[in-house]
Order: sequence, then structure tokens, then C-alpha cells
Amino acid sequence: MQITINIELMDGPSLQHQIFESIRRQILDGHLKTGSLLPSTRDLSQQLGVSRNTVTLAYNRLIVEDYIFTRKTVGTFVNEHLPESFPVPEETSSPDQATGELHSLRHPVLFKGKSQDVVNPNRRKLDIDFWVGRPDPHTFPTKAWRRILLKNLSIAGSSLTEYSNPVGILKLRQAIAEHLGPARGIKASANQIIIVNGIQEGLNLVSRLLIKEGTQVVTECPCYQGAAYTFESYGARINPVPVDNAGMDVEKLPLGQTSLAYVTPSHQYPMGGTLSLERRLRLLNWASATGAYIVEDDYDSDFRYNGSPLMAIAGQDRNDCVIYMGTFSKSIGAGLRLGYLVMPKDLVEPAKTVKTLMDNGHSYLDQAIIADFISSGFFAKHLRSIRHTYLIRRNTLVDSLQKHFGQISLSGLDGGMHIAWYLPKSFPAANEVQALAEGIGVGAYSMESAAACHLCYNECSDRIIVLGYSSLNEGQIREGIARLAGVLQLKIK
Repeated sequence: MQITINIELMDGPSLQHQIFESIRRQILDGHLKTGSLLPSTRDLSQQLGVSRNTVTLAYNRLIVEDYIFTRKTVGTFVNEHLPESFPVPEETSSPDQATGELHSLRHPVLFKGKSQDVVNPNRRKLDIDFWVGRPDPHTFPTKAWRRILLKNLSIAGSSLTEYSNPVGILKLRQAIAEHLGPARGIKASANQIIIVNGIQEGLNLVSRLLIKEGTQVVTECPCYQGAAYTFESYGARINPVPVDNAGMDVEKLPLGQTSLAYVTPSHQYPMGGTLSLERRLRLLNWASATGAYIVEDDYDSDFRYNGSPLMAIAGQDRNDCVIYMGTFSKSIGAGLRLGYLVMPKDLVEPAKTVKTLMDNGHSYLDQAIIADFISSGFFAKHLRSIRHTYLIRRNTLVDSLQKHFGQISLSGLDGGMHIAWYLPKSFPAANEVQALAEGIGVGAYSMESAAACHLCYNECSDRIIVLGYSSLNEGQIREGIARLAGVLQLKIK
């Protein structure tokens, strides 16, 4: 290993003293932690270009003064118990005053935006967590993944040591294009596909292309928090359009010029409705009339339980105005951080340029594995398996809610990984239900806590609990709802 030491070869303190003092200061300042391994005297002398004897003398002094110790045949380490630290120099001005003066000279932070929680901050306190959008780790295809990984590792060659195309390796983009035809009715070439670091990077890429201060953007209401917050951070004026059981109410779309409309038509987030065919066609007509692009976020369309899934809006697009967004976070795992965009032809080149400026691409190995996972048929088999598992869990959740609460109002049953529960009027508000559930070790979430954003208030805004079921087994689901019923029955008596 190497450590940072600067020495002066001109007149002044001896080289031995400079080495001693530099290491001592780094130890006392915490830059060299207790127990840290130091370089050997030979390695440090070569690094500094001084004699080994000079370094040995400096180390001996550090050992004598109890800063370091040597373990024979193992190495030299920083001591756990150190002598007294340096005396603190007198301040010529107060810390607050100095900090204030320094900050007054700095350029202001220009970014304005809100952060969202994609990881449940309270998950360690919970026994049973109905967190949304989380695949079951037990369903990860470990055996197939390991086999494909080893194969690609053996043939990767220079692909692991060189930069690859920032928009994604070709064989992954080809595999996605071939998958989207039968799965979502989308006819796209590999050239139109851009690999991104999940949906969130895709939203940033689209925003950088199409949004500036004052740009009008249509969103569903309620909608995915990460989308609304991203658009706002680029200066967009959000125009929320309410949703119902058939998705976005297209009758209420604005007539003026709009840059884009963001929709989650397969399983509206967070309410779970599916945008009807009639509304899809009317949305496409509206986009043609206003010059808007439609951003279709198909985040969990792989899971459809009642009837056949509708063709993606991008598959019905005849005017090349739909930006399609897909992800492997829900179908395989969010830890992979891989999603993709299918861009309209006139946006392909500017989108590629934006992508090259955002990052230098993604892990070659992860991309190669997913490409083979899709093209080999393992992905389709994996989806069939977990779709069946998640259907059983959805049914268990619905049955448990009905058993304990009787007639209930639910939405989002046709697909996806979560449902929305409309709380009865006699129940506390959603935030209070969430707090009561947390107190008994159960995670049940208001819309705001479930990464949803309600930009146009209505009477249901604080009466909805969002429950994810994909990462819980049937026993956990039953136990969680039973606990929730117990604490709520005490509250409403």
C-alpha cells in the first residue's frame, strides 16, 4: 500500500523528522485509523526516493512514542491506544465567523429539488413490511445467473477493461428489442434503445432533453414521486391530471402546448388502475394535436393477473411520439440498476449525446448476463414462475383484508406488486394508520410514504394505504394483516 507523505529535500527539518511528523499527524487526525497496516520500510523508501535507513529511523521513533507497532512477519500497524493528540492552536476568529465568511464567497447552489426515499428508513424496526415494488430475494434466479455469469466472464476479454458504448452493449439492446415485440407489442430497433441506470436515470435523461424553466409537463395525480420531483428540479410547471379506476382522465388534459405527459398506464402508480384502450388512443391523439411526447413508464407491466395485458401505448403509436421506459428492477432485482428507454427516432441522436454526458455506460458483465438471460429463454421462464407466486400472494392479501375488515374498497388488483386500500370513514387517517402499524412491527404506508405524490388534493388523499405484497410469503401476509386488524379495532372502538 501507499500513504500520502510530502517531504522537502531543501534546507529544513531532517527527512527522518518529516516522515515521523507526517505519519504522526495523519494518525492523530484520523486519516490513518487504528489498526491500519502501514507500508514496509522498503516500500516507503522506494515511494519517497530516500534511503531505507531514513524510514527505519522514523518508524523506530514512532514505535518508541507508541504511535505504531510491528508484528513480526506480518507488518507494521497503527496502535489502538495513542498518546495525547496535538494541542489545539488558538483561534484568531470564531469558527462560526470564519465559516460564514467562507460561505459568503462561495457560488450559491443552483440546484433546487426534493429528495425521495427509495429505501424504507424504518425497515429494521419491522417484522413484516408491506413495502412497495420490492421483489422477493428468494425468487432471484441464482443458478441460471451463476451459469451465465461464469460463461461471460470466461469470454469477456478486453470488455472488462475497456469502456463500452454508453448507450449499452449491442447484444443487450438487441435482446430487449426482440423481447418487446411479443411481450409489449412494440416494434423497435436496437438503435432506438438506450440502457439506463433504472427508471430514475431515464427520467433525468428525458428531462434534460425536453424540460427547461417554465416547461409545462402533464402528470397523473397522484403520481410517482420520483417523476414529479425530477421534472420540478429541471424547472417544469407540473399540470396534474386526476386518475380514476381506468387511469388518467384524458378528458382533463390541457389544450395548450405541452412538452410531455408522464403516465403509468399498465398499473397506475400508486392507485393501480389500467388505462383503458379508449383512453390510450385519445391520449395519442392529444399528443399529436399538442406536439407533446408521451413518457410511458411500464415499471411493473410484467405482472398481469386478470386477463391479457393491453398493448403498450408505444406499440399503438403511429406518430413516433412515445418514449417507452422499462426496467429490470421489478422483474429481476433493483440491485442490478439496469433499465432502458425506447426513443422515438427523432430523439435517438440527441438522447445518445445526453447519455454520453451523464455517464460512461454501465457494467459490461451485468449487461451481458441479462442479454443472455433474455435470449436463452430463462427470463420468460422466470417471469412465469414469479407471476404465479405473486398472484398467490395478492390473493392472500385480499382474502386477509376481507376476513378482518369485511367489505373493503381496493384498487390495483389486475396486476403489479401492490394494491391501494381505501380506508373506511370510521378509520383514522392514513398517516395515523401507518404509525399504529409501525408500533406493532408492521409496515403499511400512506401514499406520501410510498413514494407517491398528490399534487391535486381530493377527499381520498389521506384515506389510502398502499400495500406491497411481492416480497412477503403467505404466512407473513396473514400475520401482518391480523396484527393491523388488532391495533385498528382497538383504535376505532
